[in-house]
This record gives sequence, C-alpha cells and structure tokens, in this order.
Amino acid sequence: MNQLDLLFSFICPNHCAICGKINEDCLCKKCEIKLNLNKKLVTEYYTNEYFESHTYLFSYERIIRDIILELKFHNKPYIARMFATIFKNEEEIIKKIENYDYIIPVPIHKKRKLKRGYNQSELILKYFIHKKNKINSNILKKVVNNSPQSSLNKAERKENVKGVYMYDNKKQIDLKYKKILLFDDIFTTGSTARECSKILKEKGASKIDVFTIAKD
Repeated sequence: MNQLDLLFSFICPNHCAICGKINEDCLCKKCEIKLNLNKKLVTEYYTNEYFESHTYLFSYERIIRDIILELKFHNKPYIARMFATIFKNEEEIIKKIENYDYIIPVPIHKKRKLKRGYNQSELILKYFIHKKNKINSNILKKVVNNSPQSSLNKAERKENVKGVYMYDNKKQIDLKYKKILLFDDIFTTGSTARECSKILKEKGASKIDVFTIAKD
C-alpha cells in the first residue's frame, strides 16, 4: 500500500464516498449503480480552439453535481479516490492517457489551496495515474485569486479567467512538441481550458486535449 492509499484509508476507512455507509471499497454497490446510470464517455472535437478535443464522463447534474461540490467546497478529499477508481475502470480513458507527454491539472490559487487543503484535480490525478512522471503540476500556476467560476454566469466566466494563469518560468520545463492533456473537474464554457491551452501553445506544445469529470 503506498502513502496515498494509507492517507485515504485513514481519512475515509471502509466507507462509501457517496452515502457514507460502511463498505470495503470507496463505492457501495447501490451508489455504483446510480453512477453507472449517469455515466457516458463523450469526446467532442474543436477546430478553432487552442485545444483539439474535450472528453468527459458525466453531465454536470443531479448526483454528479452534488458530489463534485462536496469535493470542492466541503472538505471531502476522499471523494477524489472515488473518481480515480471510476477512471481506472474505463479502458478508453486508460488508453487515452498513454498518448500524452504530460497530464496537467488546472491549477488553483495558492490562497485557495491553503484554505481548501488540496487541488481537487491534482488529487484525483495523483491517485489515478500510475506513471507519476506524466503528471506535472509545475507548468502552470494561477496568479490571480479570482471569483470561482461556479459563482458567475456564462458571459462573466470568459472575462473572469483572463490573465489569471501563467507559465511557471522558474521551472523552465520545455514544452516544445509535447502532447498535453489538461485535466479539470468541470467544463462549462471552456474559458478556463482556453486560457490554459493558449499559454501551453505559446510555449510550443504541439497538441492539447482536455479531460474533465463532467460537462455543464
């Protein structure tokens, strides 16, 4: 058992991440059935964006919306383990991630991370991806602690993310000709994905795709 396994077994020992009932795995059979009813892997392609495609597993509604909000705003990091487990069971997703040089979680501001205790996207990836060298949280950084996108309407979200992300010059990671998968929890207008992808393209990335838990 690795350190992350030990951490999660301590935080949420033998409980279902959704209903909280005692269970050997992070999902009980009843809740697993509920999630499977909502699950559908979808890939959409783009021709006029900095990223080429967006893949997601759920629609951002009902139980999925509630779970993601619990993960992000109610101090329940063990839910990240549940999503990681779901991804591990999707053969298409496993095959997909092999095609990239780096998988980058969308960063959150250091003040928000300090308050929350974790970046939910980064946490899911660390539990999900076996080849840890593929995950890189040091390429992008968030330099403006802007309003949460979830608190804004679609028109406001585009303006809200302008200039809030930057390439981390201190790390000096060469992105020339690299294939990158950008990972986030929710895709709504694509504004966050667009801003992050623009920076990665400017640094020489040859291909960028986006993968999220859900689409709103």
